[in-house]
Amino acid sequence: MSLHLWWLYVTAVFLISATPGPNMLHVMTQSIAHGPRKAMMTMAGLMSAVLLCLVASALGLGALLKASPDLFDVLRYAGVAYLIWLGVKAWRAPVGGSDDVAATRARSAGALYATGLLTGLSNPKLIIFAAALFPQFIDLHRPFWLQLGVLIASFVVIESLWYAIYALGGLRLARWLAPTNRQRLFNRATGLMFIGFGGALLGARA
Repeated sequence: MSLHLWWLYVTAVFLISATPGPNMLHVMTQSIAHGPRKAMMTMAGLMSAVLLCLVASALGLGALLKASPDLFDVLRYAGVAYLIWLGVKAWRAPVGGSDDVAATRARSAGALYATGLLTGLSNPKLIIFAAALFPQFIDLHRPFWLQLGVLIASFVVIESLWYAIYALGGLRLARWLAPTNRQRLFNRATGLMFIGFGGALLGARA
């Protein structure tokens, strides 16, 4: 892979990662609820999911999912159910200074990581996306695994950058959300967005 080709890849991934989606929305909402430091566990869970999907794609799971619509549908429906559950949970999230809010903010690092991991794994399209993207930037005349390592490492760095940007955005937004009426409005808006992402995934095709 030439330097020119790598720059094209970096530019494409930078723009794709910047696009708001379930992962970025989840980072922002967790940063608002728990602060950027605790939200790092959520980011770690999301990044673990991204790495699993990218490696699975490299090992051929993307081609398997594309060739097996039934398997893809099982994963897709599970992802839809999870995103809709996140949406309902966000819609019904407590506001103000209630005990429920305090309990929500006291979530363990392991719970934050697990939620991030499941959110990241809720979209099997990432595996197919990687399977379609990577071959465009791999030179068959050069070592495959070295190039793949560079592509994955670049993806992780860029994705992490955008996680940090969205987390800091959540920190600033948290100050604006101090009044309970704004908290309630934000909770319902994010709930609808998660449900919308679930609906969009339901309409996806391998």
